Amino acid sequence: MKKQLYFLCLFMLMAIVSMAQTKPDYSKITLVIHGGAGTITKANMTPEKEKAYKEVLNQALKTGYAILEKGGSSLDAVEATVRVMEDSPLFNAGKGAVFTNEGKNELDAAIMDGKTGKAGAVASLTIVRNPITAARAVMEQSEHVMLIGQGAEKFAKEKGLEIVDPSYFRTETRYQQLQKLKEKEGEKTKLDHDSSGTSSTENIFVEGEKFGTVGAVALDAYGNLAAATSTGGMTNKRYGRVGDVPIIGAGTYADNNTCAVSATGHGEYFIRSVVAHDIAALMEYKGYSLKKAADEVVMKKLVKRGGEGGVIAVDRNGNVAMPFNSAGMYRGYIKKGKSEVAIYKE
Repeated sequence: MKKQLYFLCLFMLMAIVSMAQTKPDYSKITLVIHGGAGTITKANMTPEKEKAYKEVLNQALKTGYAILEKGGSSLDAVEATVRVMEDSPLFNAGKGAVFTNEGKNELDAAIMDGKTGKAGAVASLTIVRNPITAARAVMEQSEHVMLIGQGAEKFAKEKGLEIVDPSYFRTETRYQQLQKLKEKEGEKTKLDHDSSGTSSTENIFVEGEKFGTVGAVALDAYGNLAAATSTGGMTNKRYGRVGDVPIIGAGTYADNNTCAVSATGHGEYFIRSVVAHDIAALMEYKGYSLKKAADEVVMKKLVKRGGEGGVIAVDRNGNVAMPFNSAGMYRGYIKKGKSEVAIYKE
């Protein structure tokens, strides 16, 4: 009888602990976003441009946070948030992506679940409307982590994702940026876009040389972290070049024990420095705070190596970090119902 009572009490205790662990805590839910970093200054900005960017950034924040407020997962939140920015021609991700040397729009994306450690990534997509959704499908509906090109597109079709004609991604401004770059600099590759020679009346979305990646990281009410990143890559890129975005640990990373990170910048440097994972590793192995770890990697390690850009990050306690070593970075966060959007160095 005593043995049975012991096991009953043990079972009840385990049940109580389990309930405590799964009870949602809405006080810490947090969403952080970025829309690219680079030479983004007031000198290259007009009130119209600034308003346009802030409107979409706020829309993205509200979309993702609404999911978190209702008890939705961090994965759902970051995917929905990134889709808003993929659908906007302001950013170099999805509609409005930059052109390759061959005159195509090639899209990359990645997503990672901090709870399970699972991740999905896609590269060189040309017909999938929302690459971030394709990346999640790879994570949840395949045994793989990364799919590229025609194989990734075939997979997306089989899974019923929205397929569009390649012309959907085209904007005349982006195409003209490619032509001007070819004319002025031959075959030299430049990151995202260059506003030289383009007046504000031609396109209010051109604000200077910039890394146009978009991304989101989130902490949900159940303590789960997630990260998502999406990009159109480099203007005039060749040879099927792929940057850091779909490389897990470089441009995208999430681990419930530490943090979730999404990066934007010169991809080659972020790959070589394994930026996103390095931040998490400093927290796990050296006990750094999120801010200290992010600053160490972005403001010291990357700068020393010549890499430009920034990251957004959130840890398991809802702390936020948004360091960047460039002139500016489209960024914002929302926590406890209060949001903030910024563009320049404060």
